[in-house]
Amino acid sequence: MFFKIIGMIIIAYLLGSIPTGLWIGKYIYHKDIRKLGSGNIGTTNTFRTLGFKAGVVVLFIDILKGTLAASQPYFLGISGTVNPLLIGLFASLGHTVSIFDNFHGGKAVATSAGILLAYNPLLFVVACLIFIFVLCLTSMVSAASMVGISAIFIIALFIHAWILAIVAGILTGVVFYRHRSNIHRILSGKESMVSFGLGYYLREKKQNK
Repeated sequence: MFFKIIGMIIIAYLLGSIPTGLWIGKYIYHKDIRKLGSGNIGTTNTFRTLGFKAGVVVLFIDILKGTLAASQPYFLGISGTVNPLLIGLFASLGHTVSIFDNFHGGKAVATSAGILLAYNPLLFVVACLIFIFVLCLTSMVSAASMVGISAIFIIALFIHAWILAIVAGILTGVVFYRHRSNIHRILSGKESMVSFGLGYYLREKKQNK
């Protein structure tokens, strides 16, 4: 069992470490996404700098990384002994501190969502709905991401799902830390917005006065 756990942790970390946005930008679009837009290799910057198709692919693969990593205990038939969330956590670690990107990485949002999808699809849907609602309200992907992961942490506490609460709490901390520059821009009113939603409408209305 010990070696199975170690093996799952290593695989989870390596899966999470795959720098999807970086590799797609480099090998398909011949662009270094780290030098474009925000410099982040995640989904949002991919959408903004490489386009919709690339963004969708990166989003799908980054979610899949977390799902596959967290599904390992199910595949091996030991999910009753080894909690999938604890294994999946290492995928998010890999995503933020990637061995393939000089131990840099993304902000762990999509990969964390993938972990949740493997563990509890219903909560994944809830998180997605919260994300979409906040995105439409604020027009900020960063705000929607932070609220979404925080909501899962709060829900886990409310339903007494303690392991989920611990993992979600850790991931909430990671996501907030990785978004610290976004938080600063939100507070100063300079955060980037998508071109839809209430926040975007109000900003455009204010600027056009």
